[in-house]
Amino acid sequence: MARHMLTGSRIRERRLVLGLRQADLARQVGISASYLNLIEHNRRRIGGKLLVAIAQALGVEPSMLTEGAEETLLSALREAGSEGSAPVAELDRTEEFASRFPGWAEVLATSHRRIGVLERTVEVLSDRLTHDPQLAASLHEMLSTAAAIRSTADILASDDPLEPEWLDRFHQNLNQDAQRLADSSRTLVSFLDEENTIADKQGMPQDEVDRFLADHSYHFPALEAESETPASLVAHAPQLQSQVAKDIAQRVLEGYGHNMRRLPLRLLMSGIAECGTEPGALAQKFNVPLEHVMLRLGMMAEEDLGTEVGCVVCDASGAALLRRPIGNFSIPQYGAACPLWPLYQALSRPHIPLRRVIEQQGRGGQKFVCYAYAWHAGPAGFGTDPLVQAVMLIFPSVDEKEEPVSVGASCRVCTREGCDARREPTILRDGF
Repeated sequence: MARHMLTGSRIRERRLVLGLRQADLARQVGISASYLNLIEHNRRRIGGKLLVAIAQALGVEPSMLTEGAEETLLSALREAGSEGSAPVAELDRTEEFASRFPGWAEVLATSHRRIGVLERTVEVLSDRLTHDPQLAASLHEMLSTAAAIRSTADILASDDPLEPEWLDRFHQNLNQDAQRLADSSRTLVSFLDEENTIADKQGMPQDEVDRFLADHSYHFPALEAESETPASLVAHAPQLQSQVAKDIAQRVLEGYGHNMRRLPLRLLMSGIAECGTEPGALAQKFNVPLEHVMLRLGMMAEEDLGTEVGCVVCDASGAALLRRPIGNFSIPQYGAACPLWPLYQALSRPHIPLRRVIEQQGRGGQKFVCYAYAWHAGPAGFGTDPLVQAVMLIFPSVDEKEEPVSVGASCRVCTREGCDARREPTILRDGF
């Protein structure tokens, strides 16, 4: 069934919302009520002047009744139908389903989007519970205090009589432990409260740096124009509260400045206009080391680059030094990511460029083109181990025919079955 057939259902929905009778709308646009009835039941094509006239009568843009709204709905339905372990045999009838049952189609699409939001929330909470030191300390304090109260209560509840001096001491301990438990509970609630999280808790130093970079959209025009220095930007950044965070941000900005001087923005943009965003072509054009080109692209403004871009930089341990998210591609904030990422494949093969098209499990079937490269970051010398770093650029894939490699975000929130690289069971369902 053709996609235009959804238009009639949307016309009918809009008319009912406005409380218009079918005959009244038909009279306004100069057609018969019976013909409008056929349109609303997706039995007649509609377009051109008639579509414009109906849209004006309903007080909406024509695009809201046709392709734009339909594509959004159909895309969400296809994503919902293609995910999960059970195969879906009727994806070719998605348009027919949306046309015949527009209300249920909207419910299904909305539920699918809601599930995606909840999955991302689970990932964040899982990372926090597993790796956030402040949360772990608060939980440990609460559990230790509760155990102490239980031990004291067991002694007081025993049949053995206690001397008054010891009885008073145990009562005093019980009171003190109860006060500690109340204080620990309030601290934990304040920590988990989203309204207090940003205002009162800075968290780990890397969190402060991530907020600093995100608030600047990972691009610093003041450095490009040489009107600011890394030190002045760090000194006036409200996001950077701890000295450790300031040191990390200073190092990031100094690297930014180094790459900027090797490849100025105006020169890089001229190369992108000629060669596109393929890092290898740009490195060859400007005779610049590949890592400098990739790090430069990873910190460009999207309006200059002409596309979305994500970037992950890590050291030889796999710890992320920089995280720039993109779309619905999940980059764990804490802990290890999926070992199948090209980023980690590059670490085992320094100075060998890798290109992969990947699809993250449970992320709506969106494909990404990843460029990964590892290099020796420190000076080479006899008797010293090389320092290796790796970078991965992530771009939306425009080639729908290219077969992707299935990867996850991290093992705890990945439902990918039969994965030899899995380190631990997923928390999203039993078994793997």
